[in-house]
Amino acid sequence: MTGRQQVLLVSDSEVVAASLTQYNDYLKTAKLSTNKTQAAKVERVGKKIAVATEAYLKANGLTSDIANFSWEFKLVNDPQVNAFCMPGGKIVVYEGLLPLTLTDDELAVVVGHEVAHAVAKHANERMSQQLVAQYGSSILGQVLSGKSSAVQSVASTVYGLGAEYGVTLPYSRKHEYEADYMGLVFMTMAGYKPEVAVNFWQKMSANGGSGAPEFMSTHPSDANRIAEITRRLPEVKAMVK
Repeated sequence: MTGRQQVLLVSDSEVVAASLTQYNDYLKTAKLSTNKTQAAKVERVGKKIAVATEAYLKANGLTSDIANFSWEFKLVNDPQVNAFCMPGGKIVVYEGLLPLTLTDDELAVVVGHEVAHAVAKHANERMSQQLVAQYGSSILGQVLSGKSSAVQSVASTVYGLGAEYGVTLPYSRKHEYEADYMGLVFMTMAGYKPEVAVNFWQKMSANGGSGAPEFMSTHPSDANRIAEITRRLPEVKAMVK
């Protein structure tokens, strides 16, 4: 969808298996929401976007990628204004986001963004980068020849269960912008209104948003994110007719 090339050193199945361990560890301590109405809303919006996303993949010759997805959409009782996605389509929304996602369209901005991270294989890319950084290119071939243990080790670093970042460490700015754009496309394909993304991120900014200046964070500043979304909205609407 973006035309960007990636270095992916790990198979999709290995990425999913490694991250699933981290996801299951998280679920052992997480408190699922008891708000049935809101939990159903997260699942409803998530499933609609997943269906639209899989239709896009099939239409573009990427049917094999669908086999790696086993979608789950969970609402967790946590006051953090946050959400995350594990490879394979394991998406968690925190209750702290609910005051900012009053409509299905607003929630679709969040869910579409997280679905995009999974489809774009950002976790695989991050793990591949971490393998190079940790082992170095000179011995990388040896590591990859028996890579399951190395991949699991890197996964525990990439998907840390630390309080500072919640469940996942931040993606790069490049990944965040990419997920914003792709998420807009997927939510539009699912029948949601992409223009609400501007208002959503304005509310996020007023609520504290990404906080730190962009040069201090891997996430885009709210102002830059809003500007980029605004710039690409006509492109998204033209793409999804």
